[in-house]
Amino acid sequence: MSERLRATYWLETGDDPARAADVIAGEQSSGTFVALPSETPELKARSGARVERLEILDTAPTPSLPTPRQAKVFTRCLLELSWPIENLGACLPTLMATVAGNLFELRCVTGLRLMDLQLPPSFTAAYPGPAFGIDGTRKLAGVHEGPLIGTIIKPSVGLSPEETADQARLVIDGGIDFVKDDELQADGPHCPFDERARAVMRVVNEAAERTGKKAMVAFNLTGDLDKMRRRHDLVLALGGTCVMVCLNSVGIVGLLELRRHSQLPIHAHRAGWGYLTRSPALGWDYAPWQKIWRLTGADHLHVNGLGNKFSESDESVIAAARAVLAPVAESAPMTAMPVFSSGQTGLQAHDTYQALGRADLIHTAGGGIFGHPNGVPAGVEALRESWKAAMQGIPLAAHAAGVPSLASALEFWR
Repeated sequence: MSERLRATYWLETGDDPARAADVIAGEQSSGTFVALPSETPELKARSGARVERLEILDTAPTPSLPTPRQAKVFTRCLLELSWPIENLGACLPTLMATVAGNLFELRCVTGLRLMDLQLPPSFTAAYPGPAFGIDGTRKLAGVHEGPLIGTIIKPSVGLSPEETADQARLVIDGGIDFVKDDELQADGPHCPFDERARAVMRVVNEAAERTGKKAMVAFNLTGDLDKMRRRHDLVLALGGTCVMVCLNSVGIVGLLELRRHSQLPIHAHRAGWGYLTRSPALGWDYAPWQKIWRLTGADHLHVNGLGNKFSESDESVIAAARAVLAPVAESAPMTAMPVFSSGQTGLQAHDTYQALGRADLIHTAGGGIFGHPNGVPAGVEALRESWKAAMQGIPLAAHAAGVPSLASALEFWR
């Protein structure tokens, strides 16, 4: 029996739901807007998408999305479709066109959201997945338990290479595990990539020689393929241990080619994620989306953070982190590290740890570290100590009684 890939959607339609499901299945496989004699029953049985499940949920009097088709009632359903693997082979770009292509703009669709994606073993086996993942990241960073305590260079843009290195020095001297470029900082004329990488790595290497601890710095390589490869090679030559890309900017092919070339962990930023997900009636859930990028080779994936500055709920953030920590498929674990960011401080440590039940993550704080009244090293220590308390089940205030840096942090984190 042929292997099949499966996708589950939340569907809203003003049409008959069964007819809408058939339209979607046809549009995304062998059919078109009219019946064709060449689409024989044999061809359709071989290559057509199948409606595996259609479950009516509820109805609404108005459509969620603008539509030219008027109806008195709009039905909401769970729709599961499947496709034979022979339609596309093990090809992620074609998978995207199949499960997330023209179906979103069909006239019979007034809401559609991709909720789950199940891929057969022949598909997952064709892709490399993360080269480092959780274990490789921990080894390179020298952090064998607890989260990697991290930060982001701020201001996002505007600093010179030397000013960037000065900011990095502050947190590295404080014992930080992980530092990343902002997604807006790549290779601008005020802070060229090569100069920035050399300046920052001087600080990293000097501190490593002095202390024996090498901070992991994710340099933002985002650009065309040749530039990303060249920038990667420079970071590697300088002794760096991580590179970063913006997924929605470089695309599947860009990340795949970088994965094939890279000898370093790839820190994957999801900048632009909001336009794919913010409408509950359109786009993607995070769980299927992150599978695509883990297959392609992301070692770290951003999931936002609890109590964040954006519109995402805490429940959504935790669901995203759990998805990153779960196997891509039964036959393909492909572990990656979730990255918590956005308005983070030590106040989120207990809730994050309790919700996940593990600390295989990177927890990044900008202002929560740099704003500490006793200086940046105290900010790093306070965040680390908050995680120690969380993992030992000690209330934060009680732990702070014996840790002055944490006690001071509690006054300005709130």
